[in-house]
Amino acid sequence: MRKLVERELTSEGPKRAGAAKGKRRTVTMNVGESPIAWLHSRGHLETRLFEAGEALRRDYERAQLSPNVTMRWDPVRVKTTGDQGLSATEKQIAAKSRFDAALAEAGSGLEDVLWRVVCAGDGLPDAEKALGWPARSGKLVLKLALERVANFYRIG
Repeated sequence: MRKLVERELTSEGPKRAGAAKGKRRTVTMNVGESPIAWLHSRGHLETRLFEAGEALRRDYERAQLSPNVTMRWDPVRVKTTGDQGLSATEKQIAAKSRFDAALAEAGSGLEDVLWRVVCAGDGLPDAEKALGWPARSGKLVLKLALERVANFYRIG
């Protein structure tokens, strides 16, 4: 889904809020684009790793693990061929099981950045800051984690 907004461009990247001083340079951003889709579209992430991240995000959403403000009774409707013959609850349990196994496959220390970027939708700079990592170290760690997740989902 395309949600285009105009943001001020600074030396650190697009500014989120605040007044501009002097000449203003702006950039149009698609805020509806996920961080891994952004990395993939700019050539920083291979297709195999992008597909692994999307598979993990799909299982996260199918398992309905994201926080809710109120109770939701509606099932997630996702067309698939692998879950035929399962009830909605069984599909949700199977997705949770796959999600947990994929995170376990990524390994301790890698699952944090994987969850933040792929599932929570945090950008790499925000994830690095939250985890207390040096700038520009998150991309390498994310690639390692996605490589393991791609092997788990057998994405070749």
